[in-house]
Amino acid sequence: MSQVNKQAIAAAFGRAAQSYSRHDALQRQSADGLRALLAENTFPSVLDAGCGPGSNSLAWRRSGSVVTAMDLSAPMLEEARRNRAADHYLQADIEAIPLADAQFSLVWSHLAVQWCASLPQALTELCRVAKPGGRVAFTTLLNGSLPELKQAWQAVDTQPHTNRFLSREEVNDALDGWRHRCAIQTITLHFDDALSAMHSLKGIGATHLHAGRAARPLTRGQLQDLAQAWPQRDGKYPLSYQLFHGIIERD
Repeated sequence: MSQVNKQAIAAAFGRAAQSYSRHDALQRQSADGLRALLAENTFPSVLDAGCGPGSNSLAWRRSGSVVTAMDLSAPMLEEARRNRAADHYLQADIEAIPLADAQFSLVWSHLAVQWCASLPQALTELCRVAKPGGRVAFTTLLNGSLPELKQAWQAVDTQPHTNRFLSREEVNDALDGWRHRCAIQTITLHFDDALSAMHSLKGIGATHLHAGRAARPLTRGQLQDLAQAWPQRDGKYPLSYQLFHGIIERD
């Protein structure tokens, strides 16, 4: 991955802190997929790295784990705290976790590492804080996500309006040397109109472009062009995501 602006990413997610839970259908379905691959439900200590407003932290806490919720965004972390999602809270970068080695029986990082500059560095840090015999469970978006949005934008201009995520091969390369298992999941959400589909991305904070361009409001004509170019299914506007779930067995 290229260098990314961590402050801009934190700000984008911070703006979505209070709206996130109203637009988290993808996150809920994807988290279920990662839990299914994990196939274990009991972990004494959990780090939720990239916790957002804390829904996964709270789920692990309710299952009996002592949970540390960590996020790059201060407003997201405050929302997690307001939801009483965890036992401990930490504002930090996944690529430089300010904790000692071998702290957690499970390190959980759901839909967060795609915002890191280096997936190998992120995985190294997540594994570092996992106890020997513990697990690292992560999900990331793959290249090929949001094809409908990409197609629709081509009717408006030639600029990239979605981020480039890693390919499956690149994620597998980052896992080289770790004992792991993985699964691919495709999730498609359906919306009543194009604007609702785009608002779903804004509602979870996934609007920052790695290229760094500031988003400009669409004109009415541009929105009409975009909606007409959006590939519809049964009168609905789909958004499709390709997800990589990985479980690392910590030696």
